[in-house]
Amino acid sequence: MKSTLLLLFVTVFFALNCNAAPKKKGGKKEKGSINALTTEEKSLGFILMFDGKTNEGWRGYNKTNFPAAWSIEDGALKIKGSGNGEAGATDGGDIVYAKQKFSNFNLKIEWKISNGGNSGIFYLAQEVPGKEIWRTAPEMQVLDNDRHPDALLGKDGNRKAGSLYDLIPAKPQNTKPAGEWNSVEIISYQGTIVHKQNGETILEYHLWTPEWNELVKNSKFPSYNPDWAKVAKEGFIGLQDHGNDVWFRNIKIRPL
Repeated sequence: MKSTLLLLFVTVFFALNCNAAPKKKGGKKEKGSINALTTEEKSLGFILMFDGKTNEGWRGYNKTNFPAAWSIEDGALKIKGSGNGEAGATDGGDIVYAKQKFSNFNLKIEWKISNGGNSGIFYLAQEVPGKEIWRTAPEMQVLDNDRHPDALLGKDGNRKAGSLYDLIPAKPQNTKPAGEWNSVEIISYQGTIVHKQNGETILEYHLWTPEWNELVKNSKFPSYNPDWAKVAKEGFIGLQDHGNDVWFRNIKIRPL
């Protein structure tokens, strides 16, 4: 009798534990998807700007072709560093998403910079023959804050990663080190611009206001373009070739 009861107890114990064990979920988690839209992003109307395999939709700034110095490496758009700074690589230069211009939008990008590297993300950019993209476009800075001298220049850290380059510093300064992926967002809506980085809002400003005009007036930009403060209401999204290896992936945008 005791043996029968013991056997019954063991059988029930194992049955209960097997039923309580967590079931494995099939498929990959949406959060970990690379170069793909989540179900939520699809429902919100996001557009995938880079599929991780082709350069479809992208071309050189003020060019008709896709520059040879840019490539696709491990599912990311990469510019091969030339070491020439803003001069960029041979058959390199900045690139733009040319399928359409954007005015009000929520842009998401992940970036990774090489040791000592510098790059940037442009928005509301205009193509002006013979002129660089930065002469018309605001720029979210992409930088190795630990090694590139730009991190020590400018004012109050306004040349560090995430900042509105040379104008407004990113606060908090939460950039991950060179070689690690940073997740950023740029939101533009009727002149209000928000930069987010690694899950935090790091700055906000407002185009075409007296405060904006004063900020630009006291910067270096009017010496390059007297009308720099008159940022266009619609423009291209662009990625910068600043002479260093940099990678971009998970590029997606939601028109607002």
